[in-house]
Amino acid sequence: MRVLVIGGTGFIGRHVVARLSKADHAVIVPTRRYQHGRDLLVYPGLNLISADVHDDQALEALLGEADAVINLAGILHSRSGSPYGPDFKLVHVDLPRRVAAACRRLGVKRLLHVSALGASAEGPSGYLRSKAAGEAAVLAEFASYPEGACTLFRPSVVFGPEDNFMNMFACLARWLPVIPLARSQARLQPVYVGDVANAIVGALSNSRTYGRTYALAGFADYSLGELVELAARWSGHPRHVLPIPVFLGRLQAFAFECLPGEPLLSRDNLDSLAVDNVCEVPMALELGSVPMPLESVAPAYLARRSKALVHL
Repeated sequence: MRVLVIGGTGFIGRHVVARLSKADHAVIVPTRRYQHGRDLLVYPGLNLISADVHDDQALEALLGEADAVINLAGILHSRSGSPYGPDFKLVHVDLPRRVAAACRRLGVKRLLHVSALGASAEGPSGYLRSKAAGEAAVLAEFASYPEGACTLFRPSVVFGPEDNFMNMFACLARWLPVIPLARSQARLQPVYVGDVANAIVGALSNSRTYGRTYALAGFADYSLGELVELAARWSGHPRHVLPIPVFLGRLQAFAFECLPGEPLLSRDNLDSLAVDNVCEVPMALELGSVPMPLESVAPAYLARRSKALVHL
């Protein structure tokens, strides 16, 4: 099968691409920065293409070569706006709508779209509201496409060797004697990136998954404070978490937003933590993926990262 992977050079995307290649699919990965994806060229059957998926002509040309599409495009930060900022709108709402509409026009029958656990039009953050709007856009387009089949995935926060989650906390622990943290009691159910990739690729040709929406959550749930302390300990820099009020957390996040580059934490990220990010039901059996415990994966890669930093 020829599979177009939008967001294939990202954290989750690289694992999805590896599993698609292992399953002997021909994989098409568009990117605006070709250098960022050159290491993917080691996979047999991979076609890395310089293209902007936000350009309609480029998107249709890519879809014209595909039998199926996996949309992994997502961002964590956006400029402000209501009900969500313009960057969230572009990536989480407009792009999924355009991809789904192009699938219908060109006869691409299979679309797998990755959203987020907790996505809701009434969610506390622009991130969660935009993810819900993206889901609605995909479902609306496929409602008038009886030959097509879409599957939606809602992963919890994803961990793995290259993540910006546990690694970020480990980095903070390296430099801070104590870690001030707002919403430290918020609960999350981190899911291993390999399990997410296995679920997505496993669903690709599985007709039992057509028209379904799947939550992808990990083996166990933790408070945010517990996760920060675990990341610190496993990276060799045990630290205590100092719970702080939300208003101080928002000031902290605003300060991060004012710094150059991607912020460690934004006010919208903090708003997302106003609701627990957990799932009460286990990962669906038809996805063929059993959640890996955080404790069996994260200690090793956090320790390796810490040793690598020592030798820099």
